[in-house]
Amino acid sequence: MKASRLIIVGVAGFAGLLALLLSGRQPENVVVQAPAPAATPNTTEVLVAKTDLPMGTALGEGELAWAKWPQELASSALIQRSARPNALEEFKGAITRQPFFSNEPIREEKIIKGNGSGFLSAILPAGKRAIAISIDSRGASSAGGFILPNDHVDVIVTRRDADASTKAGTDVYTSSTFLNNVRVLAIGQNIQEKNGERVVVGETATLELDPSQAELIALNQRTGTLALALRSMVDINKPEEKRTRAGGGMTIVRFGVSQEIAR
Repeated sequence: MKASRLIIVGVAGFAGLLALLLSGRQPENVVVQAPAPAATPNTTEVLVAKTDLPMGTALGEGELAWAKWPQELASSALIQRSARPNALEEFKGAITRQPFFSNEPIREEKIIKGNGSGFLSAILPAGKRAIAISIDSRGASSAGGFILPNDHVDVIVTRRDADASTKAGTDVYTSSTFLNNVRVLAIGQNIQEKNGERVVVGETATLELDPSQAELIALNQRTGTLALALRSMVDINKPEEKRTRAGGGMTIVRFGVSQEIAR
């Protein structure tokens, strides 16, 4: 046999023996470390609304519950069980001044302890007065019935001008806005929307006023007819702009027909 053929046979044999040894080699043991357990977050228990609570809800065990809350997010404004373990009993009978969503933390500034008072007096802010004015049940004097509780309105008075009527020989009426940006507390007996639907228009609108505004309402309701003008939500927090009227407009009613003219 030639020397070159012997070399080839020898290399092939060595390669086969090496492959055999490698195929029978046992794999090394691989050590897999288990991940470290996640750190347990620090939690506390805070008082929350058990269900959706509309404004005016009397609180009890059926409306309140303790829920776990991340400690770093539990501000001092929240009612924590560690600080006030008897809060469920403490707030029993309190009234919600604003709506709560389910699982929303209870905040003391949004509830009030009525102590047997009526609901309206419980939700009325300090220093304010509630006074009702008569409105047309069809909504003719309240933006067609689209004014809802918590809307803001301007109050307009319309009255007969006795001097101008005498001079003109017929009835002359004037109108002016004497209160701006007044909050509506209730329409009829309704103090909020019902399930997102428009409330039924009642015979009265209850307004939130300061004492001097309440006096103006009482006076103008006695001497004229009041109407409510609905304000845009965008304008609620804007300062009032001075409005000008050319000479002070008036309405002349002659034989049942009204006509707007300048003074």
